[in-house]
Amino acid sequence: MGNCCCCRSRALPPAKQKGMEADLVRVVKHPPFIESPFPQEPSSIITNRPENLYKPPPTKARPIMVAMYNYEARDSQDVSFRKGDRMEVIDDSEGDWLKVIHLVTKEKGYIPGNYVAPEQSVESEDWFFENISRKEAEKLLLAEENPRGTFLVRPSEHNPNGYSLSVKDWEEYRGYHIKHYKIKPLDNGGFYISTNKTFDKLSDLVNAYTKNAYGLCHVLSKPCKRPQPTMWDLGPTYRDKWEIPRDELVLIQRLGRGNFGEVYYGKWKNNIEVAVKTLREGTMSTAAFLEEAGIMKKFRHKRLVALYGVCSEEEPIYIVQEYMNKGSLLDFLRKDEGRHLQFEDLIYIAFQVASGMEYLESKQLIHRDLAARNVLIGENNIAKICDFGLARVIEDNEYCPKQGSSFPVKWTAPEAIIYSKFSIKSDVWSYGILLMELFTYGQVPYPAMHGREVIDLVDKGYRMPKPTTHHVPDEIYQIMLNCWDANPEKRPTFEFLTHYFEGFNVTSEVPYREVPD
Repeated sequence: MGNCCCCRSRALPPAKQKGMEADLVRVVKHPPFIESPFPQEPSSIITNRPENLYKPPPTKARPIMVAMYNYEARDSQDVSFRKGDRMEVIDDSEGDWLKVIHLVTKEKGYIPGNYVAPEQSVESEDWFFENISRKEAEKLLLAEENPRGTFLVRPSEHNPNGYSLSVKDWEEYRGYHIKHYKIKPLDNGGFYISTNKTFDKLSDLVNAYTKNAYGLCHVLSKPCKRPQPTMWDLGPTYRDKWEIPRDELVLIQRLGRGNFGEVYYGKWKNNIEVAVKTLREGTMSTAAFLEEAGIMKKFRHKRLVALYGVCSEEEPIYIVQEYMNKGSLLDFLRKDEGRHLQFEDLIYIAFQVASGMEYLESKQLIHRDLAARNVLIGENNIAKICDFGLARVIEDNEYCPKQGSSFPVKWTAPEAIIYSKFSIKSDVWSYGILLMELFTYGQVPYPAMHGREVIDLVDKGYRMPKPTTHHVPDEIYQIMLNCWDANPEKRPTFEFLTHYFEGFNVTSEVPYREVPD
C-alpha cells in the first residue's frame, strides 16, 4: 500500500502538487512528451504514443430492425428481405429509407422504414398496430378469413400510457362483431385489464390471454393480419428525385378521361403497378400540371393517393401515382360489388374521406374538387383522395381563383360559385354532396337539374331532400344539412366529421367492455 499512487498524491506538498497539475496540463496539450511525476514500476510504464493516451468513446450499438413484411428489391440500391429477417441499421438519415446490412445475406442497401420495426420492441409484435383507429381496427378484424378470437392491440386514444385490445367475437343473435377492452397502465410500469391479473410487460399480458380468456369474450386465438404499408417512392433511387425515365413505364389499359388528359393502368419496370395520368397537349400549361404533382408529392397521409414521380422532359407529360384497383368511388358504387356494400361499409368510407380531408385541413390545403369521382377505392374498401388538379394552399383561410376558372357546380359551395371564395369550409360543403352520392350508391346530385338552376335554387335556400329510395338515417341527413349551411363558419370541421363517423355506432355495441375482477 505504501507505493500506491493515490496515497502518494495526498502526501505531496502544495508546491509539488502545483507542479504536478502543470505537468498534467502539458499532457493534454502535448501528448507525445508525457512524463509522470510519480515513480513507476517497469510493467506500468505508459508509452508516449498518442494512441495509448486517448481511448475512443465506446461505439454506440447500431439498432437492429426486424422485418414485419416481405419485400422484393426494386432497383440496385435496395435489399430484399422476408418477414422476420434481422437487419443492422448503418444510416437512418434518409427519411423514409434506412441503409442496412442484412445479418444473414450480408447485403448492404436501402429498405423502406415502414416495413420494419426495432427488434424486441412492442412495435415488432405481430399483434401490435401503431397508427390505427378504432373504426379501422374493426374493419380489419371483421375480414372473413379471421376466426373468432382474432385480435390486435393498439395505442389508447384516451390514455397516452394505455392500450386498447380489440377482439373478434361471435354470438348467435348478432353474428360476428368486435369487442374492445382497455389495457390500463400500473404506476410501477405494468399493465392490466382486470385488477386481479397484472403483468410486468404488455407481451406478458397478451401471452396470458392466448392461453386463458380470464373473463374476455374469447381466448386470443391469432393476431390480425397487417395491411401492407404505403410505399411513398417507387424505390430508393427516387427518394431524392422524381423524374422517372419514360422507358421504365408501360401503359397497359386506359382507365378513364380527366379534365386535362387520360388515366392509364400501367407498370413500372414491368413489376410495380401504377396509375399514369397524361396531360393532353394544349389543354393545360406544363407548369400548372407540375404544380399539381408538386402538391401531391409534398403532402403524405394514408388517406391520400401517393405520388411516385413524373415524366416531364417530353410530351405528353405523365404523373405516376399509386394504383387503386377498384377505381373511383363513383364507378365502384355503380357496379355490382359497390351496390352490395352494407351500411357499415358506407360509414367506413365516409370516415376515411373525412380523415384525409382533416389532414388537408390541418395543412391549410383546399381541394376544390372533392367528389366521389375523385376518391379511389382499393383492397378491403380502402378509400384515398386523389386529383389535386384544383388544389391550392391557402394562407388567409380563403382562395380566389382567376377569372374564367370553371367549377363543378353541383359540388361547389354557393360563396365559391358566386363570389369565387374558396376555403376549407367550401370543401366541407362538397363533402356533404359526396355523402349524398355515397349513401345513394352513386346517384347524380340534384337529379334532372342543370347547373344554372342549381345555383339559383341553392342561393334561395333549397337543399336536396332526404332520399326515399335509399337508407339514410335522420342523423346522417342532418350532417349533410350541416355541411350545406349557408354560413360557412357554421359548417362542421373535418376534424369533427372524422370523429363523428369514427364513433358512429352501427350496432348498440358498448364502447369498451369491462372484465370482472
